[in-house]
Parts: sequence; structure tokens; C-alpha cells
Amino acid sequence: MTDCADCPEARRRSKPRWVAPRREIPLSGILNVDKPPGMTSHDVVDEIRCLAGQRKVGHAGTLDPMATGVLLVCLGPATRVAEYLMQGRKRYLATIVLGTTTDTFDADGAIVSSGGASDFSYSEIEAALTRFVGHIEQVPPMYSAVKREGQPLYKLARQGKTIERAPRPVQIDAIDLLDWTAPTLSIEVACSAGTYIRSLAHDLGQQLGGGAYLDALVRLSSGRFALEDATSLERLAEAFEHGQETRYLLPLDEAFFDWPAAVVGTEAARRIVHGQAVTLADSLGSEGGGIMARAYDLEGTFLAILSHDPKSGQWQPKKVFAP
Repeated sequence: MTDCADCPEARRRSKPRWVAPRREIPLSGILNVDKPPGMTSHDVVDEIRCLAGQRKVGHAGTLDPMATGVLLVCLGPATRVAEYLMQGRKRYLATIVLGTTTDTFDADGAIVSSGGASDFSYSEIEAALTRFVGHIEQVPPMYSAVKREGQPLYKLARQGKTIERAPRPVQIDAIDLLDWTAPTLSIEVACSAGTYIRSLAHDLGQQLGGGAYLDALVRLSSGRFALEDATSLERLAEAFEHGQETRYLLPLDEAFFDWPAAVVGTEAARRIVHGQAVTLADSLGSEGGGIMARAYDLEGTFLAILSHDPKSGQWQPKKVFAP
């Protein structure tokens, strides 16, 4: 067993996880990882690069170091579907502390103020939370990866700079208050991609008047991928070491299982893999708003994702995966 320069987590341990030799034929697929606390999303990617023995690995949707839960990691050709995985709706379990604020809006930051009001009734908390359900606008926190003139805001924040940020529209489908024992409350949030739960915690504190920060966060699901199906890094390391990684490696087309599917004949398959538009059954166009679909050949090989052109009525390959 050798150490790996790409594995910051392995370097922090006296006994690094198993590191694979460089792989000639890269793996392709999606891993549903239960991210541990204390690691960045990039740390997780680096460690899986070592486990898989390949460079082409990426994640779909950043989690802060303090956060845990579902982190989707794409290997090989599956990195091309990361942008679609990021668009999936999210569910979070969040713990918020009232009466105190931090500069990062979470428990990893320095305390800015304390001693604020936190003696609210259960009904007052519920009423305040309902104001954040629906289409709302959020201002991204300074400690975030949002870029200004090519530079992440968190780098500017570390220099003591505060930059005016434009609010961004997000959709919060539901907020369920699970527990309230002053000064701490637990909520479950269902929301769109791009929602900052740290900002939600901060804004709730502003709404109530005493301040607040995010104390803990668990991502329960991202799109169709749920925490109960996620795998720990320890279990993944053991699987890779024994050549059993395919137990946890999901096919890249699982990113689109909620989309309508078309099985096409030989000629249509040939056109699709060459990037040419095809005509499909009218019933397919009516499903899912007739916007996107996945295409397979007669042998079940995943060919491409297709985009519907309402003017021509045809389906244009958007990304081709079959050789």
C-alpha cells in the first residue's frame, strides 16, 4: 500500500486508506457518498481519485466541511452528467441556534454577536418559518464559492472584505419544524438547487430579531438519491480494495431515470450517436413536458440524452454517451 499526494484525508491519518494503482480503463458511474464532517467536497473527490486509481472524478453539488450526507461523486464519463445531478431538488435536516450570529452564518465561523432573543414560542417559530416557504430571494453568504470577477467570495471574506451581493431566486417547497428547545431548533427543508441553508438560518434570525446561525446540516437527498442508500468512505475503501466497487457504482443514466425513455431502432441509433436529430413517438413528447428524454438502442445500451424541438417536432441529441 502506498500513500497518494491527491489524498489530503489520507495524509491526515497514520494509516491511510488503500490506494489503487493507476487504472488503464477508467471506471464510469455515480457514487452516492455519505460525506463525513470535517472534509470538503474536494477532499472526498481527491480520496476517491486515489481509491479508483483515476484522475477524472468530480462531485455534483458542494457541501460545506461541517455538513454531512448525500454527496454525489461522478467517475469517468459520468462526470458529464454532474450538471444535471446538481439541478436535482434537495432535502436537508438543519439544526439552528437562535440568539447568536457568526461571520460565516454557521458553527465554523467566529461569533459576531450573542445574547440575542431566543425565548420564542413554538407557534412564533412556525409562523416565522412559513415566511420563507415559496419563491424567495436569498443573498449568498460572503463565505461561499460564488465568484466575483473570477474570485470566490470566501477568499475575499478571508481578506476582511465584504462585497455587495445580488439576491438570487430560490424555491423552498416546505419547512417542517421538528423540534424547538430554546435556543435550538431542528427543521427539515425541501428546496431547489442553489438554496443556502446557512442563509436561511441567518435570515430566520433576522426575521425573529435575535440573530441565528446554522449549527449542523445533513443533506437527506439530492434528486432521486437518498441518504439511506449512501455509502461511507470507509466502506467504499474496503470495496475498492477487494475489487467490489461495482456494488456501489451506479450507471450514469441513473441521473435521468425520472425522464421519459425511448428505445430506438438501428437507423435512429446510428443518427443519434452521430449527433443527428430523430423523430420519436408523439407520446414521448407529451411526457415530462416534452423537453428532455433518454435514448437506448435495442440491446439496452444508453445512447444519449435528447432535447425536444417544438418547432420541428424532432429530438436533438444533447449529449451522446455511446461510442
